[in-house]
Amino acid sequence: MGKKVIIIDDSRTVRDQVRLVLEPAGYEVLEAGDGNEGINQFRDHLDLAMAICDVNMPGMTGIGMLESLKASGLGRGLPIVMLTTEGQPALIQKAKQAGARGWIVKPFKPEQLLATVQKLAGTA
Repeated sequence: MGKKVIIIDDSRTVRDQVRLVLEPAGYEVLEAGDGNEGINQFRDHLDLAMAICDVNMPGMTGIGMLESLKASGLGRGLPIVMLTTEGQPALIQKAKQAGARGWIVKPFKPEQLLATVQKLAGTA
């Protein structure tokens, strides 16, 4: 398999959609259903190439996960892109301050997602 990318989203459908875009391009896709699971994946897989994360999730939100990662030093330097239905500038700014490198609004275009991953994680 190629580079590891994690998708953190409470929607199984969205995780499946991301997998269908990235796996044929050679990426290994890991999944988490919320920020807490995401943090566990960061601990278990130190070889992640990047993360794609929803904002609104039960338990720990995407921004909460970013803040927790930043405080703990986990995932330092790892590109994280937010994939969400949200588009408010204040929320985007908060995510960037917490460490997000990009923002994609759902529904996403598969080619946009793949181009973003290829740019930030490198080709598989």
